[in-house]
Amino acid sequence: MKTIVIGRAKPSIDVVKRLVDELGTTVGYLLGETAQINILKNPEMLHRLNEIDDLPEEDKAHILYAIDGLVRDAKTRKAYSK
Repeated sequence: MKTIVIGRAKPSIDVVKRLVDELGTTVGYLLGETAQINILKNPEMLHRLNEIDDLPEEDKAHILYAIDGLVRDAKTRKAYSK
């Protein structure tokens, strides 16, 4: 396996997409921006988050509050289902 040296080569977007697909990871992980290997691999989820990010701050706060509640409820159901 070849070692990729950051800063010496600038691969095209297509090459980066293929690397991400082959390695089963994200661009952020490859660039060292996150330690989580699978963060936001789902393009639909990323699209939704980008749409939320484009909204006014007050709207974002309300949406994230609702999402937090739904996630908390789902985790609670999962914990009690065991």
